[in-house]
Amino acid sequence: MQTVGKLMKVYVTRRIPPEGMKILSSAAGVCDVSLWDSDEPVPRTELLKGVQGAHGLLCMLSDKIDAELLDAAGPNLKVISTLSVGFDHMVLDVIKKRGIRVGYTPDVLTDATAELTVALLLATARRLPEGVEAVKNGGWTSWKPLMLCGYGLSGSTVGVIGLGRIGMAIARRLMPFGVKRLLYSGRTAKADAADVSGEFVPLDTLVSESDFIVVSCSLTPETQGLCDKAFFNKMKNTAVFVNSSRGAVVNQDDLYEALTSGQIAAAGLDVTTPEPLPTNHPLLTLNNCVVLPHIGSATYSTRGVMAALSARNLLGGLQGGEMPSELAF
Repeated sequence: MQTVGKLMKVYVTRRIPPEGMKILSSAAGVCDVSLWDSDEPVPRTELLKGVQGAHGLLCMLSDKIDAELLDAAGPNLKVISTLSVGFDHMVLDVIKKRGIRVGYTPDVLTDATAELTVALLLATARRLPEGVEAVKNGGWTSWKPLMLCGYGLSGSTVGVIGLGRIGMAIARRLMPFGVKRLLYSGRTAKADAADVSGEFVPLDTLVSESDFIVVSCSLTPETQGLCDKAFFNKMKNTAVFVNSSRGAVVNQDDLYEALTSGQIAAAGLDVTTPEPLPTNHPLLTLNNCVVLPHIGSATYSTRGVMAALSARNLLGGLQGGEMPSELAF
């Protein structure tokens, strides 16, 4: 515990929902909070200045937490709390060596991300953005038998790469649409896959037999660049590809080639590399590619819960107590 009268410095790298700020404000006797009071990312130079002497850091997925930042913070830093379920923005090996605890926000965004993934799949498969644009620009001239025809879930085979918490939540939401087969791949078979009649299959089988492929795996050395030219070449020409996990799982050049050559029918992405995706990126020129700005967890309630959890993680770490969601690494 910090001695009475000596507040611990906390740096928060972005304006966060009030549920989190309220918790931090209630700990005014424990810590002195400095906030980058903007919805936009803190510039790197400001971040390196802001963390100097900090005991705690509350950061976002877009903040690069590397050795340079840890050096700038100095020896006082004892806890990093990230407002995200992902942690590939942090150099965990260096953080571990320095004895710094890490908090994150798993579980709380599962439902919101699953909902968004299903929405993205449907929007991509049924060509909803094209339909909206046709209404706005005069492309809707009359009813036509094949106007904006897409692909339906009823009677289809869906493949989920990574049947973890989010993957399972996606599968549960898709099955009522009349999905005929639910395939999944990953490191091991999952006991609860039986709840969605899931079939554990090799990745190649999933890729070649699925009408819809949903990527919901973690980003690891094994999954980085997993969805590449060889991957897309095994997919059906009528298949729809959806990624709501991490952008780096997909080779975007190979995806562009697959979409423009007709190797696959369409793709929906909520994550890209980099983020934000440059407005002149080739993928954004395609009607059969729907790209969203990483809004998987973007509901008011979910972001509020994430902010509160990240604040409690931070305070728990500062006071040497329990962190509600501490990353084990």
